[in-house]
Amino acid sequence: MGNIEPGPFSSALARFDAANAEDPNRDSVDGTSWPKALLYAERMSTMLRRFAPQASEVLQLAVRCQHIQRWKIPRSDYPMTRIGYLQWRKRLYKFHADVAAGILRDVGYDDETIGKVASLLKKENLKANPDAQALEDVIGLVFLESYLGDFVATHRDYESAKLADILRKTAKKMSIRGRVAALELIHVPSELAPVVREAMRADASGGA
Repeated sequence: MGNIEPGPFSSALARFDAANAEDPNRDSVDGTSWPKALLYAERMSTMLRRFAPQASEVLQLAVRCQHIQRWKIPRSDYPMTRIGYLQWRKRLYKFHADVAAGILRDVGYDDETIGKVASLLKKENLKANPDAQALEDVIGLVFLESYLGDFVATHRDYESAKLADILRKTAKKMSIRGRVAALELIHVPSELAPVVREAMRADASGGA
């Protein structure tokens, strides 16, 4: 028998990973060096399987390419102000959506699916689209479990009130289910667990 051609889903994931493997920035996990964007994508997919194992194909695709080739548009290209930050994020959303759409089209996805993935990456209909909200939940959970500790370590100048405000803003983007998962599903550094619990519980009365 000849080789079986991979379907569009597995082909898309492979192409996303190949694109993210080009990241010149590195992170080390258990002594293994990873391209930062590829490691983030792996963590996102792993978290989605833990949080929503029955996730739609569209959501699985969007989760895997959430930050695809992010390093190509550095924050330093924009003013270090709130307005500059928002401009940078808006540019990133379109960039990620465009790169992902090109790959999805190449591997054979139809326009409807491509449009749905692009919409998720551009953060459209966050509260109305269950997949959009699930993506935000996964983003928050990955940040809390895998990046919060390093974030705090590199911002030692932040007062506790500022850190608490950041966590409250993270919680506000998450659904009630996502905030419950932040308390029950993931592991955060023990010294940060109290402030994470406070932020997640404080906002538990709102959201989806």
